[in-house]
Amino acid sequence: MSTPAISFTEELRNRSDDEIKALFALRPDLISPVPTDVMALAARANSAPSLLRARESLDKFRLDILTALCTLDEPIALQQIVAVTSQDAIRALESLWEIALIYRDGERYRVTSNVRTLIGEYPAGLGVKSSKPFDFAALENSPKGAVETLGKMVWGPPKGQIADIKKAPPAIKWLLENNFLVPFDSQTVLLPREVAMHFRDGKVFKTLQPIRPTVEGVTRAQKSADLAAIANISTFVRWAEELGHNWSDEPPTALRSGGLGVRDLKRTAEHLGISESCAAFVAELLYIGGLIVIDTDDQILPTSAFDLWLTKSIEEQWHALVTLWMETSRVSGLIGKSDSKNIAALGPELDRGGVSTLKKVILKLLKDHPGIDPALDSITATLTWMLPTRANRDYSEWILREAEWLGLTGQGAISTFAIALIAQEDLGVEKALPKPVDHILIQADNSAIAPGPLTLELANAIGTIADIESRGGASVYRFSESSIRRGLDHGQTGDQIKEFLKKISKTPMPQPLDYLISDVAKRHGKLRAGSTTSYLRCEDEGLIQEILHDKRLEHLRLRKLAPQVLISDTDSGELMRILRDGGYLPAAENETGVLISAPKVRRAKARPKPPRVISELTTPGETLISSAVRALRAGERASSHKPRDVPRTTANETVDLLHQYIEERASLTIGYADSNGGVSNRLIDPLSISLGTLVARDHATGEIAHFRIPRITGVSPAN
Repeated sequence: MSTPAISFTEELRNRSDDEIKALFALRPDLISPVPTDVMALAARANSAPSLLRARESLDKFRLDILTALCTLDEPIALQQIVAVTSQDAIRALESLWEIALIYRDGERYRVTSNVRTLIGEYPAGLGVKSSKPFDFAALENSPKGAVETLGKMVWGPPKGQIADIKKAPPAIKWLLENNFLVPFDSQTVLLPREVAMHFRDGKVFKTLQPIRPTVEGVTRAQKSADLAAIANISTFVRWAEELGHNWSDEPPTALRSGGLGVRDLKRTAEHLGISESCAAFVAELLYIGGLIVIDTDDQILPTSAFDLWLTKSIEEQWHALVTLWMETSRVSGLIGKSDSKNIAALGPELDRGGVSTLKKVILKLLKDHPGIDPALDSITATLTWMLPTRANRDYSEWILREAEWLGLTGQGAISTFAIALIAQEDLGVEKALPKPVDHILIQADNSAIAPGPLTLELANAIGTIADIESRGGASVYRFSESSIRRGLDHGQTGDQIKEFLKKISKTPMPQPLDYLISDVAKRHGKLRAGSTTSYLRCEDEGLIQEILHDKRLEHLRLRKLAPQVLISDTDSGELMRILRDGGYLPAAENETGVLISAPKVRRAKARPKPPRVISELTTPGETLISSAVRALRAGERASSHKPRDVPRTTANETVDLLHQYIEERASLTIGYADSNGGVSNRLIDPLSISLGTLVARDHATGEIAHFRIPRITGVSPAN
């Protein structure tokens, strides 16, 4: 007589506390919340959502072994799985058992019921089993093309299509007659599992890879990597500062669908002197951290949090940004790369689950291979083995690119700053940074060189009247008509700009720059814009005529209101932008005709609402796991206690019995009435009585509970 099969619930119940703790550590979703008993634990562990999370934690080798188990009949002997895979499967079986994807039935193994559904109907490309016999020797005399037909289906999928099974070619007809193919419907045939395994020489997979591939790439000296990384760190922080200041001066307007428009992204990238993908990444980090926000009027502006961030040291600024990057589930690499539609920066469509885990795994790989600038193919292959359900070549490329921008890597190799960040140690960024300088060197070609990182005040001031052309150990600023106009819009005069440059430059101001500033200052404000919808006025009637006949401005539909006044239906802000693009230098004025200077600081009125983050479960602490196991065992004892009617007792009898059980330290069952009058039985360990209340440990929860004695209807022994 055969022994009945053990159930998954029974097997879990027989596991030790240490084994249950290990299970909770490997599958933290099982204790959110803590299951009431082992039956509830088994149901949750075998549920589809929990199994999907568990599968995501498997490397490719363990997933292959689990797939191979699903091709075998239960119970599965160790020799069976080794025969169809390899000797290394023994190690994988132990791991799969710890994570409760399989369980033991004596010395054999069984797969939990829903795992087979999770793996799929045709595991490893193998079809269903056949109940009919096979004569493989007959294949030697099979019609031409029969063996070749089987060969095309051996490694899956096990389905084949034909026009009409009743009019099948001779080779397929012979295979059907000899059971090497099975009809599925009038146009589909299936390859039985036994036939495929025969051609696979009894192995489920062509190859198995029990060991993780090594990461390969170009070797970098750690000193060189750190020098490149610290340059990247200071540059990235500067990009973030510049973007915030630029959007304060000229805030972009959010799209109706949410996010940053392509034109505004391009303009920002040109201002920063970086690629659009990099500019989008910088904007995303500021947005995630609440340093910029889409305001109530749809303008994208810095917040007061941006001002607080500016007051911090570069190390603190960098740490805040890089920590956000590590945890966010938003993928800036997707911006503009969707097949269905254009995904915008700061938009609502950038969240992707599992990205945070990918970042941490990649950084750990780099940490385990110091001094290596990994090849993309190599790191993708390694990730495909480690996280086969999550690995993505594009994501890997974007993560490596962003890590370089942030200075987590230098020349592709991990920096000591990133290693310190992972270890939660002192970062050492401040010590590695060069000291800031308080001067520039103006050149004859309307450029200026900053021989090092500028002080915050000087960087903010120079950024108003000049554009950064290149960065590195020394930054190059370029003065232009548009940059000088920006300074004038901020309320500065031409003379003030000249005095400022003479004060901070170690070289004399060249004549061309002097003339440029004077010329722009003279022209600035000569042409003025206002709102009627909008108007232009200028004392120079010749300039009015020039604008009126400029073909590039025909779409503005300007109309002459007076010899010195033009009007337009275009908004004044848009009107000024178009005129500036056309080479004119208008300035805004208010309703009294007073020239308006742009405010030095513009901040959002709306409170920051950082985008959501798709959180991922982390390994719970030892204390939480231990408490969960105690609660599970207590619930198990409570559920195994057979409920029975508790005889009613008087109030005096109840108190006397409670005192007796407290002295004996024995468990008991009480009948307890709830606020609606319903009575339930509770298995407890009484501890003390105080002020008409019984203090006891409830076996159902494992926690201390308080029971009002007037509500206790009866008391009886636990067994």
